[in-house]
Amino acid sequence: MGFKEATPVQEFAIPLIMAGRDMIACAQTGTGKTAAFLIPILHKIMSNPAKEGIRALIIVPTRELAIQIDNELQGFSYFTNCTSLAVYGGGDGSDFDREKKALKDGADFIIATPGRMKSHLSMGYAALANLECLILDEADRMLDMGFSDDIAQIISHLPDKRQNLLFSATMPPKIRDLAKELLVDPAEISIAISKPAEGVMQIVYLCYDKMKEEIIAHLLKGRDLKSVIVFASRKSTVSQLARKLKKQGLNAAGISSDLDQDQREEVLRQFRAKRLNVLVATDIMARGIDIKEIELVINYEVPNDAEDYVHRVGRTARASSTGIAITLVNQEEQRKFKAIEELIEMEIRKMPTPPEIGESPSWDPTRKISSSHSRNGSKGNGQGRNFKKKPSKA
Repeated sequence: MGFKEATPVQEFAIPLIMAGRDMIACAQTGTGKTAAFLIPILHKIMSNPAKEGIRALIIVPTRELAIQIDNELQGFSYFTNCTSLAVYGGGDGSDFDREKKALKDGADFIIATPGRMKSHLSMGYAALANLECLILDEADRMLDMGFSDDIAQIISHLPDKRQNLLFSATMPPKIRDLAKELLVDPAEISIAISKPAEGVMQIVYLCYDKMKEEIIAHLLKGRDLKSVIVFASRKSTVSQLARKLKKQGLNAAGISSDLDQDQREEVLRQFRAKRLNVLVATDIMARGIDIKEIELVINYEVPNDAEDYVHRVGRTARASSTGIAITLVNQEEQRKFKAIEELIEMEIRKMPTPPEIGESPSWDPTRKISSSHSRNGSKGNGQGRNFKKKPSKA
């Protein structure tokens, strides 16, 4: 598959997983976490193929990530007899029946979203008696999305004797609490937490809200950029911005949870195939979607959570490549962006608005902006924007 050497997280994680240790691994997005758990678990299953039923259960926050991991696993297992299936909501009755059959007969790997897996488990037919490993991938995002209870119910159906692996891009207190409840004498790996990859050139444009769409058009028009993601915080902003960029002559489309599954998958297919150049997306796309060679990430707004900045920026410069991340920061957002700089321990270069677009506000993250000032173009036009008892030790 073109792998020449292990990434740091793979180098540390693979021997520990092979040794049967429970583990919590924290590494920035784009560092090879998926292969870090798929490769050793696949090897262990190949080494003992006689067992029937589901051997490994991978829980992920989104259907897109479930599909992606299943695709990667198919690549790794191409010359083996191992089987896998992605289990997620949003399909028709035939999808549910196909998932039921795989869960009942026992695919080696099940990669599932929490809600859909919980629905299947409630019916009692999943072949879990020989389950050897539970992996929670993007665990912090699952907790952010409110899946705590679903995960707890899933765990209650699993055999006590199993290996538990928890992978996360960040390490907030709630992840520490989950690790204490779920893991038994875990090994811990922490690599480059809360910092964008070194290959990302990060830039800030200081601007007013009314300038943001014009700045994006200025950055993109006339440039031969094949893959650009523009992140916005709200679904309504995604659809509006995508329409406006298309009117500017850009090959753009929006993707958010407002689209149904088939529509989202079609947009992603077009973007991966470079038939679509500009993808406008919500933060649901900031994790787990591995699209190669994204040249530019633009943050239309400063994300509310400083950690989300790392995930958005992490869509570019993946696997030691390079890329550019540009954030449009109005007056009111300057304080939030200062918090991001403190998190990543780095001061990002500030650029003025291109002169043909207008004059920029000055950089002063300590100033307080009143709501009237933040929305008035003449005064700045900034815009305000328990788990089950832990299993017995294996």
